[in-house]
Amino acid sequence: MAENYSVLMSVYYKEKPEYLKLAIQSMLDQTVKANEFIVVKDGPLTPGLDAVIDEYVEKNPGLFTVIANPTNLGLGPALRKGVIAAKNELIARMDSDDYVIPDRCEKQLECFEDDPELGMVGSYEAEFIDTIDNVVSIHKVPDTNQEIFNFMRRRCAVLHPTVIFKKSEVIRAGNYQVTSFYTVYEDYDLFARMIFDEKVKCYNIQDTLYYIRTNQDFYERRGGAKYAKTVLRFKWHLFQKGHMLFIDFFVSGLGQAFVCVLPNKVRKMIYMKLLRK
Repeated sequence: MAENYSVLMSVYYKEKPEYLKLAIQSMLDQTVKANEFIVVKDGPLTPGLDAVIDEYVEKNPGLFTVIANPTNLGLGPALRKGVIAAKNELIARMDSDDYVIPDRCEKQLECFEDDPELGMVGSYEAEFIDTIDNVVSIHKVPDTNQEIFNFMRRRCAVLHPTVIFKKSEVIRAGNYQVTSFYTVYEDYDLFARMIFDEKVKCYNIQDTLYYIRTNQDFYERRGGAKYAKTVLRFKWHLFQKGHMLFIDFFVSGLGQAFVCVLPNKVRKMIYMKLLRK
């Protein structure tokens, strides 16, 4: 398998150095190695985070491209810069506090090799607390292109940090957006444009290749009146663009907004029992 690929990661100051180290190392330990690793420092970092990045840059000459934003721009704008800077067509996303299995990228690259028409490949993700041995749920998503298309009308059918996508397809769809309107939905917004507007062919491997870190605050962050308003604004935006029908907006937008204002314990139960496995 000769296809080169870039890793794209954004880091900001609230990250823990030990989490960042685990994330970077798991990508360096891939059975098929990347020939470029892009790290976007989204605003000034702590000395501990800078030390981790500096250590890996020094140990891997020529591999790392470090982009330093003077201020924190947010995930979408930070990743936008990384996509533009990438030298390869294939870009593997990775968050700065997660973990991936050693053959994650190999399995995804095989999908592109088997079907050159694919523009994006994702997978399931395991949600864990503290260590990867403590998996609390598995986030599953549909596999075929048509199922992904249909699923996208109500929920994002591709899990953002799990993907490898083609740079040309991301650019063609307009890349990650800069406006703050899309805060917390930068992935859904991009993928909707790719899938609905540009008809990018997608596939999700029906296996857990990615481990995403979570904690007890996970469900609290997805609650409250402010988050509910963001949900409604974004889902209404998708409806206005024709990416969902009104019934989809009613079920998905109003339904999710209602869940946002429920007590945290109830919201957690709904996520765990209905939206995860």
